[in-house]
Amino acid sequence: MKDHIKLALLAWIFLASSLFIVPWSPVYAQSNCDPDGTQASGAVYRICMPPDGQWNGDLVIYAHGYVSPDQPIRIPEEQLRIGGRVSIPALVNGLGFAFATTSYSVNGLAVRQGISDILDLVQIFRTTYGEPGHIYLVGASEGGLITTLLTEQHPEVFSGGLSACGPIGDFREQINYWGDIRVLFDYFFPGLIPGDTVSIPQQVMDQWDMAYEPLIRGALWAKPAKTRQIIGVAGVPRHPVNWGRNVEALVDVLWYNVFSTNDGIAKLGGQPFDNSQRIYRGSANDRRLNRGVDRFQADPGALQEIEAHYQTSGALQIPLVTLHTLGDPIVPYWHQVLYRRKVMATGNEAFHTNLPILSRYGHCNFSAPQVLLGFALLVRQASGQIIPNADRVLSSPQERREYEELATSYGLEAKRP
Repeated sequence: MKDHIKLALLAWIFLASSLFIVPWSPVYAQSNCDPDGTQASGAVYRICMPPDGQWNGDLVIYAHGYVSPDQPIRIPEEQLRIGGRVSIPALVNGLGFAFATTSYSVNGLAVRQGISDILDLVQIFRTTYGEPGHIYLVGASEGGLITTLLTEQHPEVFSGGLSACGPIGDFREQINYWGDIRVLFDYFFPGLIPGDTVSIPQQVMDQWDMAYEPLIRGALWAKPAKTRQIIGVAGVPRHPVNWGRNVEALVDVLWYNVFSTNDGIAKLGGQPFDNSQRIYRGSANDRRLNRGVDRFQADPGALQEIEAHYQTSGALQIPLVTLHTLGDPIVPYWHQVLYRRKVMATGNEAFHTNLPILSRYGHCNFSAPQVLLGFALLVRQASGQIIPNADRVLSSPQERREYEELATSYGLEAKRP
């Protein structure tokens, strides 16, 4: 199956954090992990500790991103390596941090279970190794939502969170965004994908890689005028020069519709997509589009479940740093605008720092200096510490200059030892 777990951000997060103190060397590729354990929920957990005498007393907990519901329950190893080679836990341990992660007890939509399993993992760590000085949460995409909810709801447990490219502004609108793209695709390319937006036949999932994905990609390339209308009506961020990136963005969103819909309906207790009153604009013939597009009404029970367990509040008592590319076609940047409004409504602006990434296209697509800045800001806000001489460990003069400019603009001086 095509790997739709978003790895780029997580690799950069820990690569950048591993650069805070020392440049990478092969010694940090040696893992030092305890045997995997099983949580009461059935989730698999892993704890990796620095060598004796080298633990700085702090813990980094990693909240992984979306895993297809048809995969086995396991720690997603592909999310724990950089470039398929370098071990993220080993890099974190090389810094002196303890590292812990959990598979969650379910795949697919795993927000509620992920929250519960991470809280349980904290208790397991405390029982095994004692109370950490600071517990930092890091998560991206679905893991970014889990990180944000835990940061809001459990300031007594965590010191702060780094949440990237997650659907933290309005989870219901994220569902509607994916659903809109599917109904628009079905309107412009009728019959190409069996079933509909809210009912996915098993055969589509079973034959996605070999049949439906190439069929969809070919249709989008063959009919660029229709493809542009889907992008325009749904408000999908566009790559300014690379048309292929725009096509792949639609293919990726349709993958999420196909693989997450049935699982999401089961876990939410009903169908959450609603375009019953939506007026679509931006096509070549909006009147015809609005007459012909499939319409669906959400089940009230599903919406109640979302409001109760998947919506953020903006009520922060500890630092939360958020990163998001303006050109994210999977989880759009407007989540950051909506989340900031929530934070302002609760009067907690001092605890929230958003880093908008202006010049990059894609989901969780960040540079090392950008993520280095995010983690450095989190550490300063949570502990009062400034990472010394952080720019020296970046791999090129250009990256060091980028970090210095970013650090200056956010009031983070490059402290020298």
